[in-house]
Amino acid sequence: MRKNRLPIYSRRNFLKTTVSAAALCAAPTVLPANVLGLDGATSPSAKVTLAMIGCGGRGRHDLRRFLRQPDIQLLALCDVQQERRKMTGDWVAKEFEIQVNDEYRDFRELLERKDVDSVLVATGDHWHAHASIYAARAGKDVYSEKPCAITIDLCRRLAVSMKRYGTIFQGGTQRRSLGNFKFAVDLARSGGLGKLRSVHAAIYYLNVRYDWLPAQSTPDRDVVDWDLWLGPSPWRPYNKDYVDGRWRGHYDFDSGAKHHDWGAHTVDLCQWATDADGSAPVTYWAEGSRLFGVYENGVKLVMRPDGWRGLGNCAVRFEGEDGWIETGDSGRIAVFPDSLRGKLTQNFSVYGGKEGGGGTHGEDPVTHIRNFVDCVKTREQPICNADVICSSHIACHASALSWALKRELRFDPKTDTFLNDEQANRLRTRAWREPWTV
Repeated sequence: MRKNRLPIYSRRNFLKTTVSAAALCAAPTVLPANVLGLDGATSPSAKVTLAMIGCGGRGRHDLRRFLRQPDIQLLALCDVQQERRKMTGDWVAKEFEIQVNDEYRDFRELLERKDVDSVLVATGDHWHAHASIYAARAGKDVYSEKPCAITIDLCRRLAVSMKRYGTIFQGGTQRRSLGNFKFAVDLARSGGLGKLRSVHAAIYYLNVRYDWLPAQSTPDRDVVDWDLWLGPSPWRPYNKDYVDGRWRGHYDFDSGAKHHDWGAHTVDLCQWATDADGSAPVTYWAEGSRLFGVYENGVKLVMRPDGWRGLGNCAVRFEGEDGWIETGDSGRIAVFPDSLRGKLTQNFSVYGGKEGGGGTHGEDPVTHIRNFVDCVKTREQPICNADVICSSHIACHASALSWALKRELRFDPKTDTFLNDEQANRLRTRAWREPWTV
């Protein structure tokens, strides 16, 4: 770990520090214009300090968008793999001309820093909730990649923890911030499709595995901290494929049958469209590769890997008595009947989009992360806060359990329990390896 020689002042302690200094100075002090933000620069007091936990490809993808914000100051990088820490530090220095002097193997050391306002959690899925809760306890705001928790119980613990510690939390389900998806949701919610009958979410073909990869020699802890990589998950022997990202689909590290890879995004949008934030369907079942749920109001949730119109990944479709709308990551929108095209042409620009315009895999370079940064400053709730994430993730988990158990499940969203199904209720949580209890 490398330490800075000079102190770094965070947004939170800047005012306290400057007031104390002023009281000690009898002579007037002249400050450079950039310190006060008078030359168009962002003053230090307005900056949000950030540290990164998990330096893989997805983490760097998010970090690029963070560093495009003028009021973000990156202080530290953390990863259990030495190579990834170095790779990310070199990349930041080359692309953004920012020298990050502090690197950590253990995120707990990072969280002890008082000058860090917020953290980007971009580890493997099995670490998201635990790292986020530890960060909240340390007084940090959190932007977490999805899925934000890999069990029903962890979803609820995450939401409760963010509320308990007053944490600003944003889940990385960024499609709530994209114009084409917002337009489709608002059309459904406003009655533009008539009474809503069904909402459709694109998902992967479901798959889960319980085997272990062949054991390999465990690297030195300073190269790859295998025990810390495993974290709360059950122990198993080291294999390089795991730390290279090929842990997906393995039950111990995955959220369940790979359902959250797309479902975290698309089921979330369906929840939004049917005004189900804070709730979930009350009945679940599976038919082949498709999952189904029914909300208390009778709207059907259909989760399917096929049958889409080719509008891009993470497609959603909302069907009402008077018409339907479908959209995906391409940014393009299909509607029926043709009379709905008038609403599309007239109103889509309001949502920051352009009819028929493109999108790159559902990525918005500004809006979603900008929403988080703004909320860190105002203390308002972000668009994908912990309560929103909790309910949409629970719907994914419950539907995946109906597929795994091969039977219909009835669910009470108010208590997060399955009705008259002891086995399903046991699977709401997992046994976490010591000392990683939350």
